[in-house]
Amino acid sequence: MKAALIGLGSVGRGVAEMIASKNPGITITGIADSKSGCICDEGIDIKAMLENKKRTGACGDRTIAATDVIEKANYDVLIEVTPTNALTGEPALGYIRAALARKKHIVTSNKGPIALAYVELSALAKKNGVALRYEATVGGAIPIMHTLEDGLNGNEIIAIYGVLNGTCNYILTRMAAEGLTYEQALMEAREMGYAEADPTYDVKGIDAAIKLVILANTIWGNGTKLADVDLTGIDLLTPDALRLAEEGDCTIRLIAEAIPGKKILRVSPRLIEKSHPLVVEGSLNALTIETDMAKEITLTGRGAGSIETASAIIGDILYIRDHYGKRA
Repeated sequence: MKAALIGLGSVGRGVAEMIASKNPGITITGIADSKSGCICDEGIDIKAMLENKKRTGACGDRTIAATDVIEKANYDVLIEVTPTNALTGEPALGYIRAALARKKHIVTSNKGPIALAYVELSALAKKNGVALRYEATVGGAIPIMHTLEDGLNGNEIIAIYGVLNGTCNYILTRMAAEGLTYEQALMEAREMGYAEADPTYDVKGIDAAIKLVILANTIWGNGTKLADVDLTGIDLLTPDALRLAEEGDCTIRLIAEAIPGKKILRVSPRLIEKSHPLVVEGSLNALTIETDMAKEITLTGRGAGSIETASAIIGDILYIRDHYGKRA
């Protein structure tokens, strides 16, 4: 199966490295980063490309742009892993539209286009007889979309609630365990590589809310938007609040929840018992899916990381290969 890879940041490099080392039957025929691109119908030498990227800062020819790869390369599936733009979804949204217009399958880790234009993109994919797969947008390595689509097929999904942001979970874990202030825990999270220099999207709950929007639209197709989510972050939490929770054998976690029957769509710090399955430690993610037949199912795992995200992306590519057959 031939693939074009757009984006060579942490996730893109992880995908390229895993395809090169595991040899899952995927040939990369086009690659683009923010500065350059390369196209080779017989397949790009991934190791040589990564070495060149490390040495020069570019993956290939500086006269070749991402749009050239998308419009001219010979591939079956576009792997779109550029940074998320939650406001416009660009340039990823344009990349995905262009590939779908060429009747190419899409696999992406990019939350922006899926949160902003899921209805449009899924309709366009269906019209062109191709797949739109985005397992990596929510929960990193956790197979949430596969569980919803296959494992829980036939169930009515009543509610979802979970810990969907590893940065916040790490901060809250450290505040509870060591009595750190929010500022101290955030500084430690930065040092450990769990928090960005500007952590606003994480600590204000925006990242978790975007993932909640993706899940809500996937499950219920209700056209949910980020503005519909009631948002409260963790940046005003104090050690005293966690200490009081501790006295009641509870703790605090940033919980994203959607319950359409009760018109609940929110992300906020919640007091929960320590024995609750959503009380995961460090940067882990967890999601509970409440259904009519299977009742409550909780999935837990690594919600971020280049190799962990590559796991979800490669899984989606192989799903397309197995389910679309000769059309892929």
